[in-house]
Order: sequence, then structure tokens, then C-alpha cells
Amino acid sequence: MAICFELVVNFGDNAEAAQAAARIDPEPRVLHAGAHRIPLHRPMLAKAGSYIELSILPVAVSWHCGLDGSLSRFKLTAAELTELANQLYELLAQFHGYVVAKVGWDPESQLDPAELSDEWSNELNDGSIHGLVLSEKLYAELDLIADYEVFRPGYRWMPYRGEEPGNLTAD
Repeated sequence: MAICFELVVNFGDNAEAAQAAARIDPEPRVLHAGAHRIPLHRPMLAKAGSYIELSILPVAVSWHCGLDGSLSRFKLTAAELTELANQLYELLAQFHGYVVAKVGWDPESQLDPAELSDEWSNELNDGSIHGLVLSEKLYAELDLIADYEVFRPGYRWMPYRGEEPGNLTAD
């Protein structure tokens, strides 16, 4: 089973914005994590239930990711993963037209607005889903108690606090 460290973006039914994001030429093309230089896989678009999902994965960071083939995995510390994640959020800041997004280990489960409302309402209201970026429209629909900060115009988030050492890190 693959465990992926990635940026995942829910574009709802906005195919035009999703395709524009998938075509973006990220600058820089290679991200940094400590002394490591890590390229990105090509963005992947997929239909995930009722919405269009874009995934962007750094090369050789995830566990057992088929995209990496036989490449050796980078063994990154929590601080290095945090540095990588912050650069993925910088890439996300260039996108528009999405509903919700997050960087982390397999973040897809937190990107369906219906599931956020039903299954994650406590965490949304206490602000414990750090790094979750919501469109202003979804933020208003969820009627959240927690005061999310502006991520960029049109989007709010609970700021990303970084990765913690654990089973998926080198420290």
C-alpha cells in the first residue's frame, strides 16, 4: 500500500481551473528539503467522486509510490518534509478556482466538502486540521467558529504547522 506525501487540490467541477493548474510550470522546478534537491512528478488529474482532483507528488518521497518506480526513497526528517510542504503551499498559492486543498500524507480524506461538514466538523471548528485551505465560499458554507487566516485572496486556511517526527520521517 502506498502512502503519499503530496499536494492534493479539489477543484469541484471547475475543469478549466484544474487543467490550468495541471499545466502550470512550477518555479523552481526542483524543490529543496535540507540538502536534497527534489523534482516533482507531473501533476495528475482524476475524477474523485463528484469532483476533479489534482495531485502533485515530489519524486521519491512517498512510501511505495508506483510513480517512483525503482527510485530509492529520500529519507527526510520532519523539518525537511516541512520545508518541502511549505514550497508545495507556495505552488498552491498560484492556483485559482479550487474548493479545498491540503499538503501532507494522503490528505485526500479531508478534501470532500460533504465529509468535512459531516465527519470533520469538530476539527474544522477547533482549527486542528492545520494546513487545510478552503475557498471563501466553502468557508462561509461551513459556518466555522474558528478564525481561519487569509491564505491568498479568495481563500482561508488554518496555517500549516509542519510535520512531526514519526514512523514516516527519518528522525
